[in-house]
Amino acid sequence: MSNLDEIRQARLNKLAILKEKGIDPYPAVSHASHTLAQIVAGFAMLESEKTVVTAVGRVMSFRSQGGLIFFDLFDGTGRFQSLLKKDIAEEAFLLFDQTVDIGDFVEVSGNLFVTKRGQQTIEVSSWNMLSKSLSPLPEKWAGLQDVEEKMRKRYLDILFNDDVREMIVKKAKFWQSIRNFLVQEGFLEVETPVIENTTGGADARPFATHHNALDIDVYLRISAGELWQKKLMVAGFPKVFEIGRIFRNEGMSPEHLQDYTQMEFYWAYADYKKGMELVERMYKHVAMETFGTLEFKIGNFDVNLGNKWEIFDYTETILKITGVDISTADLKDIEGALKKFDIKYDTKGWNKIRAIDSLWKYCRKQIGGPGFLVGIPTELSPLAKTDTKNPAIVQQFQPLIGGSELGKGYSELNDPIDQANRFEAQSKLREAGDEEAQMYDHDFVEALEHGMPPTCGFGLSERVFAFLSNKPARETQIFPLMKPRE
Repeated sequence: MSNLDEIRQARLNKLAILKEKGIDPYPAVSHASHTLAQIVAGFAMLESEKTVVTAVGRVMSFRSQGGLIFFDLFDGTGRFQSLLKKDIAEEAFLLFDQTVDIGDFVEVSGNLFVTKRGQQTIEVSSWNMLSKSLSPLPEKWAGLQDVEEKMRKRYLDILFNDDVREMIVKKAKFWQSIRNFLVQEGFLEVETPVIENTTGGADARPFATHHNALDIDVYLRISAGELWQKKLMVAGFPKVFEIGRIFRNEGMSPEHLQDYTQMEFYWAYADYKKGMELVERMYKHVAMETFGTLEFKIGNFDVNLGNKWEIFDYTETILKITGVDISTADLKDIEGALKKFDIKYDTKGWNKIRAIDSLWKYCRKQIGGPGFLVGIPTELSPLAKTDTKNPAIVQQFQPLIGGSELGKGYSELNDPIDQANRFEAQSKLREAGDEEAQMYDHDFVEALEHGMPPTCGFGLSERVFAFLSNKPARETQIFPLMKPRE
């Protein structure tokens, strides 16, 4: 029998003791009068008034000293010491000593006092078991050192790692600050379908599944309802946004996930220039609300969102960094540059568009920002309106921060004939093997034929939070997807 098996058996024995005494080791009800944070905040008054408090939490540590048992409770709001004295509550003391382990959840009641060492403490007069743990917690300093094990048992990593716990709190603030900002700007929050007949709004490989009731093949969405939200523009809503999960059946990297949260907004009667102004204000607001600063260390870059946001032209930036003019270069020229700079790429569905994109991804790593990328070639953005002065590029913008694009927005294409032609071009790319090319959405083209006003759309994902946290995106997910143990 292994050591862990012996520990588990010992705890099962203690569980049996509780049941023999008629005690439910997993009751549904607890009766806390205060959280531990409230006890800390109101300690002086509660002690002076001799208030009996009832607290709940997990036993994180305990030590016995003769007729005394000191133990720390943690309830998610704070940590607090409790004390059982054998000469004051002998029955409760003996039962605790016989049945409680570190990791158990208990409820304690008693008065507050300060020990001779100055430690604020609950002097326990009675206690109840709330949940008997059968597996031991890892040692605080020795346990869960393996990165994969941390991810598999994320709940234990969160329990013992204050940085991870704080990250989860900050991530909640991140999304709430975006929501608050947009609502204050007059946007309406909406929900659109996650299961779709055709995927749209992005260049990505979707997850496919089968809808049994309708007996049709469907896809999990790859954008936060882009085409649906634009149909709401057709329907007459002036400002809408959605925060929700999207799914992309693609490779894994420190920057990319397959199942993650994204926000997209659509703003009628606005163009990409108005969108840039709004997005810059939003990023600064979210940074201050979430992190309390505009200054960040992201990889090798020191980024200050409070600095002037520069404008980077797509073609000019590639030419400056690589010496390649993508407006005149052919596929062989670009492949030569990729080889020169040792840039790896996937040849499946390979074409000039993918080659240019691979070259750009090398260039963006040289830019710390903050700034906006503009001047993107029309072939790379099938849903954006072309520039009025140069039809070879689109009215698109992307925040450049920390060596990557952290969001995408544009003046939305609302010409149904142009949109149909671009969908047709994308369909040909799919037929040639490009699984990330967009599908032809006939329903969306039909909606555009009824008329959509000039619209600015923009989207960002939780990758923005990961970059500002200076962590791989996977580490900022609460429960990242793990391959099952073999």
